[in-house]
Amino acid sequence: MLRPGFDPGLTQKYTGSLRRAINKDGTFNIRRRGGTWRDIHPYLHLVNLGWAPFFATLFAGYLVVNTLFAVGYYLLGPGHLAGGEAATEWGRFLNSFFFSAHTLSTVGYGSISPKTVPANIIAAMESLVGVLGFAVATGLLFGRISRPSAKIGFSQGMVIAPYQDITGLQFRVVNRRANDLMEIEAQVMLMTVETIDGEKRRQFRQLKLERDQVLFLALTWTIVHPIDGESPLWGLTAADLERLQAEVMILIKAYDDTFSQTVLARCSYRYDEIQWNKRFVPAFSVDSGGNMILEVQKVGEITDAAPPPTAAIP
Repeated sequence: MLRPGFDPGLTQKYTGSLRRAINKDGTFNIRRRGGTWRDIHPYLHLVNLGWAPFFATLFAGYLVVNTLFAVGYYLLGPGHLAGGEAATEWGRFLNSFFFSAHTLSTVGYGSISPKTVPANIIAAMESLVGVLGFAVATGLLFGRISRPSAKIGFSQGMVIAPYQDITGLQFRVVNRRANDLMEIEAQVMLMTVETIDGEKRRQFRQLKLERDQVLFLALTWTIVHPIDGESPLWGLTAADLERLQAEVMILIKAYDDTFSQTVLARCSYRYDEIQWNKRFVPAFSVDSGGNMILEVQKVGEITDAAPPPTAAIP
């Protein structure tokens, strides 16, 4: 029995050229098809939405529910809501709408009130919907705020720069938030497309790092893969990486001291995001008062490097 090749879960089967396997925001470049509405989890969907779409969804839901009950009051006809009479039908609908808003939010100013049994039944139902709806909205908001999440900044690209007496593939990370991250671990993997037995296949190789963990991420961390004789990048050129459709994928794991939980961050760099003979400029310094100053915006700033040894880059 053949020993299976290493596959991190992105399949070795090659069916076409990928734009990239992992998007710059850390999500996987996968579009799901064939699912049904039963596969959608509303809580997970709303918790993972951006803040603007989240509040827009809450407002839209509030507006839709409020309007539906307003239509119910309006269809009952005149006389069912005390104080809801108006000279025009539009005015009567507006009164129904505002009474619905008072009831849904359980404010109940008293200027408009139900007079008949049908109106009271609708108002009772709406009060229940309002209490449950706001409880769900509060739970969603708390779930979003209390969920630990990393805001690890990655350099815009990678560089191949001199490292000791060889060269190294390097990128840099920084904690973009003020919370403390500790026990940070990094895993870096190279994905290439190679022809094996006349068939194209994706190959995944773990890249050995200069150091794969640090205790604190108080400053920047330049993560280095030495390109030595054991490296899969040894002897490769920029043209070789393009031919192999190379993509370097990164997983960062850290312990968030604020929430006392583990947080994760993903990123990837394609072959055209690797710059040769460059190096990162320093992003921190010490001021006159003896304080360490970190300039977060410089996490990806690079400059020219001295020509590397010819043995590492033919």
